Amino acid sequence: MSRGKLKTDPKRVQEILDRMDATYGTNIPCYLDHETPWQLLFATILSAQCTDARVNQVTKELFVKYPDLASYANADLHEMEEAIHSTGFYHNKAKNIIACARRLQEDFGGEVPRDMEDLTSLPGVGRKTANVIRGNIFREPSVVVDTHVGRIARRLQLTEQKDPVKVEYELMEVIPKDHWILVNHQFIALGRAQCSSLRPKCEECYLQDLCAGPVTK
Repeated sequence: MSRGKLKTDPKRVQEILDRMDATYGTNIPCYLDHETPWQLLFATILSAQCTDARVNQVTKELFVKYPDLASYANADLHEMEEAIHSTGFYHNKAKNIIACARRLQEDFGGEVPRDMEDLTSLPGVGRKTANVIRGNIFREPSVVVDTHVGRIARRLQLTEQKDPVKVEYELMEVIPKDHWILVNHQFIALGRAQCSSLRPKCEECYLQDLCAGPVTK
């Protein structure tokens, strides 16, 4: 694949990572509240097209109403829809969560698997959700590509791709493996604070001199 317009020189990439480490630190946070792997799995399913803050509001009560995996597997669809309504796309999310809980019980002994193929075989689980689980639960090096990560990767000229899976693979090529999990959180933090889609605060950004700017959304 041609990288004529990209700027993926290892020294430049390392400079980006060093500045992000200095700005955000190197601790790996998780923005979705959870106590168990399956709670994070369901919270991540709920986070599609929804803010983490809203998901945390919903799961605060959801995890009390449904305290174990069996309670999800046996949940009434309409009651589940009502409980997660405010996260949007609640019909599909409720259906997937219930079906996912049943698969976890029937095929995985009630445990969340760590293998990518196993995870993506679960209802409602794509590569993004699987990588969230692999990175946060199992500490498996993984790149989670959401809208923030994709947008910033393009602006920093680390990829030209728009398909999240292609962005994931290209970032894995240019970013050192020890930063795969960390860079997800750092790009998200940058996207939320400064590098928004429509009104990026370029003049305040510590990566301004390394960035192509908002032309490459």
